[in-house]
Amino acid sequence: MFARIAGRYDLLNRVLSLGIDRRWRTRTIAAAGELDGRVVVDACCGTGDLSLEFLKHGARVVGVDFTPEMVRLAPAKVPSGRPRCVFATGDALRLPVRTASADVASVAFGVRNLSDPRAGLCEFARVVKPGGRVLVLEFSTPKSRVIGALYGFYFTRVLPRIGGWISGDAEAYRYLPRTVLAWPGPDEFQRWFEAAGLVECGYRPLSFGIAYLHWGRVPERAAPRG
Repeated sequence: MFARIAGRYDLLNRVLSLGIDRRWRTRTIAAAGELDGRVVVDACCGTGDLSLEFLKHGARVVGVDFTPEMVRLAPAKVPSGRPRCVFATGDALRLPVRTASADVASVAFGVRNLSDPRAGLCEFARVVKPGGRVLVLEFSTPKSRVIGALYGFYFTRVLPRIGGWISGDAEAYRYLPRTVLAWPGPDEFQRWFEAAGLVECGYRPLSFGIAYLHWGRVPERAAPRG
């Protein structure tokens, strides 16, 4: 499915989110802390939008995505003179990255698509050094009844029509609201972070709860005794 819409993916992200997706990525970058010279693994990177934001802030980035058609579009978006970004086709449940080799692991709107999101969180924690961070940006549903009703109408009626018309793949944009509406709330998702062994976990609603930014830290190793 993602292979079929790869060519129009970036355009549709801008159109369907009214450009708000850029602001969400900015919030994610801010939550990562100091990035200059740090190593970031961006799982489910798609065409590389979040990877490029990390790169702009001085990080060295490894972007991984399961869909080759998406990954092939990412390198052309890397500004000249910024070679510290590598893109690879790979499974987010088996990242081609050494254990404890990254300072940050990130996912933007991709963890919901994993066959086992909880295992995905464990895998993200595996590749991050002690003290490093796991950041997940994911869609949700607003808690406000009024905003929730308006957003629900747009999300289930308007968005699939526009997405299907521009992409030529109506099913892909029916899949999006279907999976978001089935996604757990932020409290439950935070419990998944904690079950993956992450500490100092938390979350922040973005744009009235249309999306949430979640975070957790890989615990420092206990000092040896004796």
